Amino acid sequence: MKVSLKTKLVTSFLTVILICGLVATLVGIRLIGTGIINQAQDKVRHDLDSGREVYREEMENLKDVIHLTASRFFIKDAISNNDIDIIRKELQVIRQRKSMDILTLTDEFGRIIIRARNPSVRGDNQIHDELVAHVLSTKEAVVGTVIEQRDELVKEGDDLVEQAYIKVIVTPKAVPRIETEQTSAMCIKAAAPVLRNDGSLIGILYGGNLLNRNNTLVDKIKEIAYRGEKYKREDIGTSTIFQGDVRISTNVKGENGSRAIGTRLSQDVYEQVLEKGLPWIHRAFVVNNWYIAAYEPIKNLQGDIIGVLSVGILEDKYTDMRKRAIAMFLGITLVGMMVALVVSNFLARGILQPIRDLVSASSRWAKGDFDYQVKVTRKDEIAKLEETFNFMVSSLKERDDKLREYTDQQIMKSEKLATIGQLAAGVAHEINNPLGTISIYAQMALDELGKDNNSCRESLAVVMKQTNRAGRIVKDLLEFARQSEPEMRVLNINDVMKKAISIISHPAELQNIRIHADLSPELPDIQGDNDKLEQVFVNIMINAIQAMPEGGPLTVFTRMTDGSGFVEIEVSDTGCGIPQDHLSKLFDPFFSTKSTGEGTGLGLSVTLGIVEKHNGTIDVKSTVGEGSTFVIRLPAEKN
Repeated sequence: MKVSLKTKLVTSFLTVILICGLVATLVGIRLIGTGIINQAQDKVRHDLDSGREVYREEMENLKDVIHLTASRFFIKDAISNNDIDIIRKELQVIRQRKSMDILTLTDEFGRIIIRARNPSVRGDNQIHDELVAHVLSTKEAVVGTVIEQRDELVKEGDDLVEQAYIKVIVTPKAVPRIETEQTSAMCIKAAAPVLRNDGSLIGILYGGNLLNRNNTLVDKIKEIAYRGEKYKREDIGTSTIFQGDVRISTNVKGENGSRAIGTRLSQDVYEQVLEKGLPWIHRAFVVNNWYIAAYEPIKNLQGDIIGVLSVGILEDKYTDMRKRAIAMFLGITLVGMMVALVVSNFLARGILQPIRDLVSASSRWAKGDFDYQVKVTRKDEIAKLEETFNFMVSSLKERDDKLREYTDQQIMKSEKLATIGQLAAGVAHEINNPLGTISIYAQMALDELGKDNNSCRESLAVVMKQTNRAGRIVKDLLEFARQSEPEMRVLNINDVMKKAISIISHPAELQNIRIHADLSPELPDIQGDNDKLEQVFVNIMINAIQAMPEGGPLTVFTRMTDGSGFVEIEVSDTGCGIPQDHLSKLFDPFFSTKSTGEGTGLGLSVTLGIVEKHNGTIDVKSTVGEGSTFVIRLPAEKN
């Protein structure tokens, strides 16, 4: 199907615009998507910083309460006086006022004096508690996050045991886990020394709050970070505290709409945060939805990871933002393509009109109307093209005239050569017979004359010599006129060259000429006529010998040309050389640089004819006074 240039131009414009539009859209989508994700990650990173500060503030507040309480005189006096009732009453009031789950006093050895929550259980030693042990060794207040085992919770009261108990819920994308329940509790806990006036230790006061099912802290973080913002009627942000990988305090909702207590961390977050101890700020699967979330480990006083603090934003909001951006970019691209279609159609018309003019002009030129010129009316690249076309037509007209003149000359030359050939054949045939007769009778006369007739013998010898010369001329004329087709067969050019060298070796020695043959042993075979190629090599080497009357080296090379599929034969002499103005006429019939009577000027013409019938070529390079080089190229036999 023929497609117009206008259609091709418009299609090309649209293709370029489409590709650019798609690339711009894809890059834009990528950049906006990345920008949105980066914005969300920056947001949750900032929210995690806020959550960390709220968590640290909670710990410091607890530490201050414990430290201030431990510094009050009633505790020092009551311990000194062993007044347990006063201690119990005061500590119970403080525990309830400060909403603490645990508030307990020990002596200077870590033995329990009183538990404000459960006064009936006392006397056990808490020296194994990491905070108590820290105060015993440093006499300084300390706060941290700890894991309270069930046995210790039982001592504080059954209600704390119940609050700590969490049933582990099977969660998609979580690490496989055998345990189905969790009975220990994660607490924010502080301890402070009770000191005598002299600074010696008289007791230790510690207290804390369980984080299990205590949502006050995570709700406070959520309110500070997200201020009740919703998206599609869902809270956009969440905050969670994990004990290990189990949610113990959260405002993430489960499938039933309640807090997702007991659900677990996804595996990728588990490996990054709990195993490697590195923060995670990325996309994460939370219970039953995708969030852009931030997680960081919670460590105890020894630096061991015991939990995770996290915040997150619903991914849906940012996914919808990205979809809207994609739709906007696609809309811009489509509108741009439609505008481009109209503009490209208009531009194509302006570009194509001068091209149509050139097409019309080309048709006239193709019919031989070289006098027609394209009108140049523009000043752009197409105008240069029109000028170039006009110049090209002028050149074609000039070349056509020269070609016709040359063709006429070649036809005349061919006709002349054909006539000469026919004449030469006829003359040679007519002369050959009487020359033969003359030669026979001259020889008979020589045989019959006696030795005393020297004058007659010398005359007859001259007759014989000139008769033989005339015979050679006739032979050359016949070879020129009757150039027959070569009898092709597979042969090795080195074998032919060796035979030709053996033929001319004796006359070469007589003229003190040294023949150096460098024949490549790896030449492929060729298709050729053995006798005619031998004649070619002999003719060229005899010419070389005749060009070196003072002797010298004659070099013969055979080789395979690189990649062209031709065998190359090179014959170089160190003779007198050939003038440059003679090189163009060297292979013309009857042209000779030898003295009158020494040649017919047909040898190289016959040589060229033989080589051309072998689909080969001959090149000549010569420098007067230095010598000549003939290079023959013949096609190699194809495997």
